[in-house]
Amino acid sequence: MTKRHGCALLSAIIAMIVAVSAAIYVGVGFDDGAARDTLAGGRGPHNNPAAPASAGVWVGTWSTAPAGAEPGTERHGMAGRSVRNVVHAGVGGTAARVTLSNLYGQQPLTITHASIAVAATANNAAAAADTMRRLTFGGNPSVIVPPGQQVVSDAARLVIPHDTDILVTTYSPTPSGPVTYHPTARQISYTAEGDRTEDVTGVPYAAQTRAWRYVTAVDVLSNESEGTVVVIGDSLTDGVTSSMGENRRWTDALADRLRNRARDDSDGPRYSVVNQGISGNRLLAGGGGRPAGNPSGLNRFDRDVLGRTNVKAVVIALGVNDILRTPHVTDADKITTGLRELTQRAHARGLRVIGATLMPFQGHRGYRPNLEATRQAVNAQIRSGDIFDDYVDFDEALRDPYNPRRLKPLYDSGDHLHPSDRGYEEMAKKFDLDMLKGAAPAEL
Repeated sequence: MTKRHGCALLSAIIAMIVAVSAAIYVGVGFDDGAARDTLAGGRGPHNNPAAPASAGVWVGTWSTAPAGAEPGTERHGMAGRSVRNVVHAGVGGTAARVTLSNLYGQQPLTITHASIAVAATANNAAAAADTMRRLTFGGNPSVIVPPGQQVVSDAARLVIPHDTDILVTTYSPTPSGPVTYHPTARQISYTAEGDRTEDVTGVPYAAQTRAWRYVTAVDVLSNESEGTVVVIGDSLTDGVTSSMGENRRWTDALADRLRNRARDDSDGPRYSVVNQGISGNRLLAGGGGRPAGNPSGLNRFDRDVLGRTNVKAVVIALGVNDILRTPHVTDADKITTGLRELTQRAHARGLRVIGATLMPFQGHRGYRPNLEATRQAVNAQIRSGDIFDDYVDFDEALRDPYNPRRLKPLYDSGDHLHPSDRGYEEMAKKFDLDMLKGAAPAEL
């Protein structure tokens, strides 16, 4: 072999190594919604390069829990329409990937075109300049999601600032049966006729909805965060009475506090927060159907909590609906046994668990003295310290000091159960951020 040919061969080998190195991407995986490892996928098209794994840490910047099948979509789904979901990024990143769910679908969901962009302004269907990216799935622009499963897109290189809205758009040309959705988004999203997936103007998106459809998570490759805090709860966590489109849930305020703490204190926990609340959710019992609509906390914990990205800590705020809703659970031990089971499952994954006391509801139409006694008994066990690694006392934070069975009027939305925006803010203020630090004990 001549020296020239040897140099040429060496150059070719080096070029091949560089090419292979550049082709290491985070890709797509199908699953049933349980805990998963992301599988390696292929390179996307030129306008959708995936970010290299060394650029940061993958964390959840937003998520929601699939809550059921959307009424009225049983036959056609969203066939022939573009669905533009507006979601809010708690932390920023340099790349993003999206989870789409067909959990409640009865037939395959065909997505032929999907995109992600940064919104031009808050509560807007228009995309900011030069931020529209086509999503791919294992290198392909289309994907078929089987019934009962979900899919994670390839990573799209896109700078997403923290505390900003993101547009996730899907288009399905064929009927897909019931749409998997989250009905109480407290956020306006949009639909348009035809394939308007990469439209940046927002003009075709004339129809509005207060639900999130198909999309259940957005992860980002971030230097702002080292992991994800997942909050599982009911309407009090879902933020059902918070101001529309203003991200005033208590989890939003908690995310702001964590981000500010990380900026000002290098020893503070550097975590994102994702909200897995479902209005009406109970710890012990779920709705009907297969899969169950509004599944119980015990039923959905592995998927909605342990299955999220890079989870470091779990916050559990469940139990009040078990007491309030028919059939009423009046045995506090049944509720605390369920809470302990969730803690044990999280501990098996090495996760720290923070619980929340149950807030007062006197004045609500469902209030009964015996139900109040159950609430107090559950709270007494939570405060004893033998259920969670630590707890946040939402009851103490929001109750009326003159009548501790009621919410303080300043924090009451008016229905005597759900907080006002001011109440949600107070819940986040009550949360001691240092509780999130440290590992979980092997056994509580």
